[in-house]
Amino acid sequence: MSSPIQYTFEPTHHTDSEPTKYQPEDLRSEEMLVNLGPQHPSTHGVLRLEIITDGEIVRDVVPHMGYLHRCFEKHAEALPYNQTLPFVDRMDYLAAMNSEWAYVLGVEQMLGLTGTLDKRVEYIRVLMAELNRLASHFVAIGTYAVDIGAVTPFLWMMRDREHILRLLEWVSGARMLYNYFWVGGLFYDLPVGFEERCQEFSTYLRPKLKELESLLLVNKIFIQRTAKVGTLPLDVAINYGITGPVLRASGLRYDLRRVDGYSVYPAIDFDIPIGEGQMGELGDCWDRTYVRVRECWESLRIIDQCLTMLLGDHKRTREFDPRAQVPKKIRPKAQDLYARAENPKGELGFYFRADGKSDIPFRCKARACSFVNLSILPELSRGVLISDLIAIVGSLDLVLGEVDR
Repeated sequence: MSSPIQYTFEPTHHTDSEPTKYQPEDLRSEEMLVNLGPQHPSTHGVLRLEIITDGEIVRDVVPHMGYLHRCFEKHAEALPYNQTLPFVDRMDYLAAMNSEWAYVLGVEQMLGLTGTLDKRVEYIRVLMAELNRLASHFVAIGTYAVDIGAVTPFLWMMRDREHILRLLEWVSGARMLYNYFWVGGLFYDLPVGFEERCQEFSTYLRPKLKELESLLLVNKIFIQRTAKVGTLPLDVAINYGITGPVLRASGLRYDLRRVDGYSVYPAIDFDIPIGEGQMGELGDCWDRTYVRVRECWESLRIIDQCLTMLLGDHKRTREFDPRAQVPKKIRPKAQDLYARAENPKGELGFYFRADGKSDIPFRCKARACSFVNLSILPELSRGVLISDLIAIVGSLDLVLGEVDR
């Protein structure tokens, strides 16, 4: 009879697997290290959270990134300015139009094209950006509802987002990665009948947003899961460099569409929603969702005004050429420049360094709003329940393509 197999336990997984900030000797007897992700639906992408727990209480959170790194900045240093645009799309792939615009604004500033473009080009850019902002917020709101157990709002949001994706596909030929904004203009004019179809969509969407508010925002369970959870004080948000709806939910009316007033936004009437602490505390998870829903209403206001201008004072003509000011060769003067725009998730900025001798930037640094907003996670999560950590992560609306770049 053979002797039984002898098993020996050697806890080497901490050193053999991916690195961690905490080692076994750092933990107290009642604490445990848990990895949430990188393959977990609640992390909204390939994000790994190293969590130190004491039972159900979170003692510390350490985000680990890099699982979706695509070398964007290195690509930008090896390609002409205009050929980098498709790589910009793949950062925040849920808001590619907005991301393209921030990049294009920077190159146009270096070339001295700012304020010289045809007004129809500018209004089309605003229209596309606000449609994409709606689509991005729909994903943020819908997936956040799923995170805390509500499936129906997610299905509604994906249904309505599909209408937007079909409109954007009609314009550019692509559902998510568009390459539609070009330095100095656009890939193409709007298709015939596009403005009328957008008006139909705007009329369709308004009652749907009202239904969403009644189903989600004032839902008792949703309020209990998000009110007074993950409260972000305004001074902490400013010190961390937080931007976008996460910052505005803490009470600061700061939006680059108003602060910088780029393109034709100064000529458009819209409000900047901020958190008000209606259901809990100012700057909590409920406020961040509330701000995104209110921004959807404001985007519809902007879309309606753009359509009025595109069908009126700046309607299509045979003479209009969206590529009329697209430079054949992009070679800016030697300079350093930082350009930024208001993305659905916050301030997306690009720092350029041009040497004046090449059509390839010497340096192109992306300031990703999702990356900066992720930095606040440990501050918000210490001392909360694990279930509340899921609610906090979802409320930040992270896209890992932009975090890792």
